[in-house]
Amino acid sequence: MRTSSHRGKAAIGIVVALAVCVGSAAAASASKDGKSKRPKTVQLQLLSFNDYHGHLEAPGGTDATLGATLDPSATLVGGGEYLASTLAALRANARYSLTATAGDLIGGSPFLSGLFHDEPSVESLEAMSLDVSGVGNHEFDEGLTELYRMQYGGCHPVDGCYFPEAPYDGADFPWLAANVVDSRGKPVLAPTWVKEIADDVEVGFIGMTLEGTPELVAQSGIVGLTFQDEVEAANKAVKRLKREGVRTIIVLLHEGGLQTGTFNGCMGISGPIVDIASNLDPEIDMVVSGHTHQPYVCSIPDPKGQPRLVTSASSFGRVVTESWLTINTRTGQVDRSLSTATNHLVARTIAPDAAQTAIIAKWKAKAGPIANRVVGSISADVRRSANRDSESSLANLIADAQLSATASSGAQIALMNPGGVRADLTAAQISGGEQPGQVTYGESFTVQPFGNLLVTFTMSGAKVEEVLEQQYVPTRSRPVLILGVSQGLTFDYVTNGPAGDRVRNVALNGVPLDPAANYQVTVNNFLADGGDGFLAFLSGTNRIGGGDDLVAFNNYLAANSPVAPPATNRINEVTL
Repeated sequence: MRTSSHRGKAAIGIVVALAVCVGSAAAASASKDGKSKRPKTVQLQLLSFNDYHGHLEAPGGTDATLGATLDPSATLVGGGEYLASTLAALRANARYSLTATAGDLIGGSPFLSGLFHDEPSVESLEAMSLDVSGVGNHEFDEGLTELYRMQYGGCHPVDGCYFPEAPYDGADFPWLAANVVDSRGKPVLAPTWVKEIADDVEVGFIGMTLEGTPELVAQSGIVGLTFQDEVEAANKAVKRLKREGVRTIIVLLHEGGLQTGTFNGCMGISGPIVDIASNLDPEIDMVVSGHTHQPYVCSIPDPKGQPRLVTSASSFGRVVTESWLTINTRTGQVDRSLSTATNHLVARTIAPDAAQTAIIAKWKAKAGPIANRVVGSISADVRRSANRDSESSLANLIADAQLSATASSGAQIALMNPGGVRADLTAAQISGGEQPGQVTYGESFTVQPFGNLLVTFTMSGAKVEEVLEQQYVPTRSRPVLILGVSQGLTFDYVTNGPAGDRVRNVALNGVPLDPAANYQVTVNNFLADGGDGFLAFLSGTNRIGGGDDLVAFNNYLAANSPVAPPATNRINEVTL
């Protein structure tokens, strides 16, 4: 086995191909003299998924299925127990099998994993025999130093060792980051990983996150890092792999697209993945993508016009992509005319994996006393915008909480990024023996798992309006991101207007916003740093810290329970 430079536990070689010895077209055949001869081809099964986000437990609410469009049967899907069982069942059909992921394995996680800085997620993925992953933007949520800890091991610098008798020892799979370099231009993690699956048959992987990652994470954790163009970085890595004699090459890319077909469709595929895939080196045989939480199986021609598989497997362990690549044992080349890919639902009808059940029980026992503490109550469901492109009651509620928490600093307006709202609050959800309508700490943590800090600063009315205009940025991976807005702020939003002219009639407490006047605005540190492309926040001056965002949310729930869902009439959507 040959791997690219990779230190720590993952470097010792605990990255083995899963070769279940059942019948395969690639098995060696016996010659007349009784000696085996080398087959002309081998069949590689590649199992892939993306955006696990620490979902050891099966997702609930609107994430329990893929939605009526993608999965008309509305099958209940997802969860580590069922993902592991699905992977095992699929591997039983293959002699040569590898499992790879396209980033966001950690970060933005539910309470059970997020509370423990995603050590449970890594343990869960190791138990699934994950071989290799590309990095995603969420791998950088807590900064590069914490990503190194997740890769190489060590106890958390603040929270310490959760199990002192068995300290966290890092991931036994490598994260790859071909397009992330430090101030010296050196990759911060291995760019590539190579696995020999049969005699002299090697498969190379290139892992990358999206170039726009700095817009999606707090700046303090990525100081000095450069996130390079995906195509340029991948094509450079291809040259390196070719010099090493590797001819089968797969990209694990945390960037994706959108489509309108079913989970095995590719209807109207759009988004950054189309342009990237169309320009990647023709030597690349397949692209495993992610980030958009969409399932699709596409064939997008390479620069020479040859077909090339581009896949994605939704999110939260709800889908697994099974791809088959036919590799010539003499040349190492993939016959792409024979390449196939199928997305499989991770249906909860399969028997749960016992190892995953034990991992969940271990961490739940540790988390229980904290998770089950009641912090407040709601009178009805409070939901987010699943696609982040419309006003949501829950984002507005969080903005109200942040305004309340910073009112003593003079705050007049609070705004919340929709991507920071990770789950719904539902009255019927019972997670720890509480009464219907009660909200536990675990549930509120799952809504806001990032541990962001609130910031209040001074902005001109003109800059506030500029921020609101940046809810539509056509070049962003998600062009429309509708902010949660605090009570008192209202405006019209023209859904089909051009960039820079979608927001009109902005008012605060019924009084038109004065472009020349100053206002005190509260946001989390992610937005304050210009996250999600809301660059106008960078103009804020006279910054005052406002404390932890989750504390603000929980305090608001406690002080106002039972909390009714805020109306979604602060933004008046208009189509001209």
